[in-house]
Amino acid sequence: MAELHRLEHPVNTDGSISFLVVGDWGRRGTFNQSQVAQQMGIIGEKLNIDFVVSTGDNFYDDGLTGVDDPAFEESFTDVYTAPSLQKNWYNVLGNHDYRGDALAQLSPILKQKDNRWICMRSYIVNTDVAEFFFVDTTPFQDMYFTSPKDHTYDWRNVMPRKDYLSLVLEDLDSALRESSAKWKIVVGHHTIKSAGHHGSSKELGVHILPILQANNVDFYLNGHDHCLEHISSSDSPLQFLTSGGGSKSWRGDMNWWNPKEMKFYYDGQGFMAMQISQTQVWIQFFDIFGNILHKWSASKNLVSIM
Repeated sequence: MAELHRLEHPVNTDGSISFLVVGDWGRRGTFNQSQVAQQMGIIGEKLNIDFVVSTGDNFYDDGLTGVDDPAFEESFTDVYTAPSLQKNWYNVLGNHDYRGDALAQLSPILKQKDNRWICMRSYIVNTDVAEFFFVDTTPFQDMYFTSPKDHTYDWRNVMPRKDYLSLVLEDLDSALRESSAKWKIVVGHHTIKSAGHHGSSKELGVHILPILQANNVDFYLNGHDHCLEHISSSDSPLQFLTSGGGSKSWRGDMNWWNPKEMKFYYDGQGFMAMQISQTQVWIQFFDIFGNILHKWSASKNLVSIM
């Protein structure tokens, strides 16, 4: 069985990390993408962030046409110009990315163009204090195969689909079981729980959610719904955090959700920040003006070895 590719990202001298999370962004600066990017730069400097997590749909509407597509510079390099954002960007692919040349975003050529760019289908980023498990969620969605409408998806290296999905699930379960990280964070494009326009993914609820619950995952980070959202679990510590407000937003529709689980919902643009230490996590959601819309924190005790 193939193992997920593993990257190491060093922690700060105090053993902590700080990072931003943004999704559904690549529109050449339009639909307030540039305004979101500007606030990310300001908050990123205040928090002295270590990296950025992108939850996918990196280039609209149909991904990149190839490694030389100017959209890479126009939607990424030329938009996220703040000094604080010149850190590693850990990306996953979204469904819009699969509508173009999906392999282009995975190509090392893009990292040569902009050394911040890191994108693989599924992989691990270990930071000692927290371990991040990035998952390729688009191939799990039946609708892209059964009713793609007028869209063409780049399924190279995904077919046969059943074998690909089995391998992703095996690798994720194995990596989570073997992880001894204080905090476990899974990142995917599609929602597992959401009250937004797209709603909850039935397929991820069946295939991914049980693996997260069985392996004591703390957070699932996603985009896809163009909103900012925090849903808690009534039956586990698992928190569902949507950061899909990187550009076009304001869908104007929200589905009812149990208010005991729905901690926060904002149908607009913005991004999320997370700070993690050995014993605590702090989460903040920001709008395009830099206002804090929602704050949340959680603690874990240090395990003492006698």
